[in-house]
Amino acid sequence: MRALVFTGPGQAEVQDVPEPTAAAGQVVIDVERVGVCGTDAELFTGEMSYLHTGRSSYPLRPGHEWAGIVTAAGPGVDEAWIGRRVTGDTMIACGHCRRCHAGRHHVCAEMRELGIAGGLPGALAERLAFPAASLKPLPDTVDATLGALVEPGGNALRAVAAAAIEAGERLLVLGTGTIGLLAAMFARARGAEVHLLGLRPEPLTADLGFEHAWTRPTLPDLAWDGVIDATNGAGMPALAVELVEPGRRVVYIGLSGTPSAVDTRTVVLKDVTAIGILGASAGLEGAISAYGSAAVDPRPLVAATVSLEEIVSVLAGNRPPGAGAGPKILVDPRR
Repeated sequence: MRALVFTGPGQAEVQDVPEPTAAAGQVVIDVERVGVCGTDAELFTGEMSYLHTGRSSYPLRPGHEWAGIVTAAGPGVDEAWIGRRVTGDTMIACGHCRRCHAGRHHVCAEMRELGIAGGLPGALAERLAFPAASLKPLPDTVDATLGALVEPGGNALRAVAAAAIEAGERLLVLGTGTIGLLAAMFARARGAEVHLLGLRPEPLTADLGFEHAWTRPTLPDLAWDGVIDATNGAGMPALAVELVEPGRRVVYIGLSGTPSAVDTRTVVLKDVTAIGILGASAGLEGAISAYGSAAVDPRPLVAATVSLEEIVSVLAGNRPPGAGAGPKILVDPRR
């Protein structure tokens, strides 16, 4: 079958690789859609920290935001999965350690990440072998496009939940990329007054129905009941602490390329709670439910759907011809 392979920094190609088989506890999935995110781009460029710590290495087969149809079930797997559209948890843990038993499998010391770390081949391929225990079934109202947006949606939903914003309260989201816009959508669905801060005016925010979109010079002096940092700017974590109301929460889901400095004196003296979000695990089912009920519709975030061959150019920083205004590029590996 065909699969995308990162062979070194800045080097990617579509290769013919062996077909996956369903081992005990696994299924095989025909992949319909795959999302490409900043993590994939950093794995491609060589900037991803895992490549420097040894958690990841080349050659690497990426892809962790996906949806597809189960076509085979291995020993010990219920054959009722066959024919179902599914997605899955990126974080594949050991299942028996103290953290796993406490419901924190996404930070398991032995955790492997599909298409990212631990040698698990990712979903940017025609087919995928995947552990059945980590599958998430998709209802008929969640098609392949929505299914590929469940993983980023789960991350965004966790960030919104961590911000602890009540209906009618004011949330500031720093960043207008995929995660920032998804967080804004989930917060709006909960009844929050959502404001967005971006580097430049973004017509897409108005198209999505967000009236309060600002740049740093235009940001009004308002009381922010919660702040989510979904940027990669090294100075933004400190800004989030400065802006949030005393006694409230700052949620960090973005990662900067260099270390960020936050004055903990400000954190203490404002009695701010700072929360980091890693992974979508606990938010996957909530994202599926919100998409299935149309409480949140992330389709406008998708700028284009391309082939495996075309995604190499996208990872190199090129927009696909005719792409829309959205920040997300999807791949259809069957093309």
